[in-house]
Amino acid sequence: MITRFSLLLVLIVTAACGGSSSAPTGGTVTVRVAHFPNLTHAVAMVALANGGVRTALAPNTVEVKTFGTGPQAIEALLAGEIDIAYVGPSPAVNGYVKSRGEALRVIAGASSGGALFVIRPEAGIRTPADLAGKRIATPQRGGTQDIALRVLARDAGLKTADEGGTFAIVPTQPADILTSFQRGQIDGAWVAEPWGTRLIQEAGATVWFDERSKWPGERFATTHVIVATRFLEAHPDLVRAFLRAHVDAVQWIDGHQTEAAALANREIARITTAALPPAVLETAFRHVDYTWDPLASTVAVMADHAFQLGFLGTSTPDLSALYALEPLNAVLKEKGLPPVAGGSR
Repeated sequence: MITRFSLLLVLIVTAACGGSSSAPTGGTVTVRVAHFPNLTHAVAMVALANGGVRTALAPNTVEVKTFGTGPQAIEALLAGEIDIAYVGPSPAVNGYVKSRGEALRVIAGASSGGALFVIRPEAGIRTPADLAGKRIATPQRGGTQDIALRVLARDAGLKTADEGGTFAIVPTQPADILTSFQRGQIDGAWVAEPWGTRLIQEAGATVWFDERSKWPGERFATTHVIVATRFLEAHPDLVRAFLRAHVDAVQWIDGHQTEAAALANREIARITTAALPPAVLETAFRHVDYTWDPLASTVAVMADHAFQLGFLGTSTPDLSALYALEPLNAVLKEKGLPPVAGGSR
């Protein structure tokens, strides 16, 4: 009988042997990069749209893929379909643990903040206890906001509907969350930007809290840059080149907020066929901080929460090899910037 883990190992081995980026001619490869059309992934959209990544990786080619959720991107990486991806910390940790630390490494941070818990004003939600009997949406079961919501419910002494309780967590694609909210089918949502601001401006939601308020210094990892271990080992030079473009993009965003927001919005429009309204863009972009620091101390907390909730197996996960920050720190040294070790930038 083939177990789920056995199948996972087969996928990893297949990726390592033949599913990774190929070198068809002249020693060049196709580097497959994934991200989401979210503002928390603005660094990816900027670095790709302004040509920074393609220039850094030339003469190799870059193939860009977009996903709606972190778990989808992780499955693609495990199947050998992508090499580098921008994903939330919870899916990254989950993929790392499921592959027994073999499949991926975190090589940089990309964003902090940018997650809101919004509610229908008439839902009467003022304290966590008020979630009893309510329906709250998250982008996908096991995702970063989904884990955070389950911890909030647990700490309030609530059982979710899948545990026999009355509090329903409804994993839903972000665009469908907006529709469900407008129809009154859900009472709230914990989502990354721009969806929180869209729910406020387009569906009459109010902010229960900005997740930044729940973390020391109002900083917590929202998006990581991960790489398939096979790709890191085969092409360390390309990983470092990619990270140069990544750091350049973060620095450019810091000094060009208006232009960066507009560029990210053009990419969102190209990918989804619908640009964000100016009011949504301006507000949502301010809710996100862009950084190359993976903020590993906050990820350790998230991983502990996921383990306690049963998402990371039956034994405490060993995250000692999750991070491979040597390429990033080499790039930062080149640029005269301080190294990161999972602390604050």
